[in-house]
Amino acid sequence: MNGKVKRARARKRARKRVRKRAKEGARKRATEIEKESKRESEKKSKREREREQDRESEKESKRERDREREQERERERARKRARKRARERARKRARERARKRASKRARKSSAERKLERAKSRVRELESEIRTLRRALEMAEMNAK
Repeated sequence: MNGKVKRARARKRARKRVRKRAKEGARKRATEIEKESKRESEKKSKREREREQDRESEKESKRERDREREQERERERARKRARKRARERARKRARERARKRASKRARKSSAERKLERAKSRVRELESEIRTLRRALEMAEMNAK
């Protein structure tokens, strides 16, 4: 009887140890699974954050490009206005000069106007003579 009881108790202790070991293994596996899922969710949230940052930076760069484009447009408009003003001023100056010339011409006699035309023609002919001489010299140089 004594041996049987000892063996029964030993079996009971063995079963208890096995159950304890099984529980311990299950607990370890559960914590490992928990850790793994936590790591996965962290990775996922990190990826999501990065994606969000990328979207934000993309939006910001788009806004920056839009701002630059708008500034360029504004500069172009300013240039256009400046050109228009310059043209207007030039036109005004030309009109003023023409008016002065006309008033001067009105004061001159026909003989004076004739003399001026002759002088201007002389200047034109002198210029033409110079160009022809230069051309002749070049031809002579090439002929040698």
